[in-house]
Amino acid sequence: MSDGDYDYLIKFLALGDSGVGKTSVLYQYTDGKFNSKFITTVGIDFREKRVVYRAHGPDGAVGRGQRIHLQLWDTAGQERFRSLTTAFFRDAMGFLLLFDLTNEQSFLNVRNWISQLQMHAYCENPDIVLCGNKSDLEDQRAVKEEEARGLAEKYGIPYFETSAANGTNISEAIETLLDLIMKRMERCVDKSWIPEGVVRPNGHPSADQLSEGKPKGACGC
Repeated sequence: MSDGDYDYLIKFLALGDSGVGKTSVLYQYTDGKFNSKFITTVGIDFREKRVVYRAHGPDGAVGRGQRIHLQLWDTAGQERFRSLTTAFFRDAMGFLLLFDLTNEQSFLNVRNWISQLQMHAYCENPDIVLCGNKSDLEDQRAVKEEEARGLAEKYGIPYFETSAANGTNISEAIETLLDLIMKRMERCVDKSWIPEGVVRPNGHPSADQLSEGKPKGACGC
C-alpha cells in the first residue's frame, strides 16, 4: 500500500495510567520490537500502520478487503496532562485501555478512565478494549485474571492479557477493536459521530454507503 492508498483512516487512542506500557504496546504492534528504555510520554504521540480488514458475514463468508490506515495515538498517563489528552478523546474512534497486571492501583483506576471516556468520547458507550499488560511478569502479578475479566464483563468490553515484551495478544486486541469500529460504522444510520476524513473519496464506499443494502438499525451510541 502506497501513501494515500487506503479506504479508511481509523484513529485509536491508547490510554491508562503512566507506566502501564502504552508506548511499548504500540511500538510492538507497529514495529514488532520491544524497548525497555522508553521514557514517559509527554503529552501526545502517535504511530501508524496499514492493515487490510476483511469482515466475516453471519454465514462465515469473508467480505472484500478494506485497506485501513491506522493512527495509534499514545497519551500521557500523568494527571497534569489530563486536560490535553481528554481533548483528543472526541477525535478517536476506538480506545485501547491499558492497566499493569503488576500494579493493582492501575487496575483500580480503570473505572476512572472509563468515566472519562463516557464524558469526553464521541458517545457514552464508545468502543473500548481492555488490556492487562505485562503478562510476561507472572511472578509479579497483582491482579487476578478473573477479577479483570469480571470488570470487563461489567462494562461489556473485550479483555486481553498482553505483553509488550513478547507481543502476546497485542495484534489480537487491536484487531478486535478495529472489528468493533468497522461493525459500528456498518450498522449506524446516523454517521455524524464519524470524524471528518475517515473515509477517502477514492471510489470506495463512503460512510453513507456503508449501510447500503443492509437492514437499518439503531446506532450503538
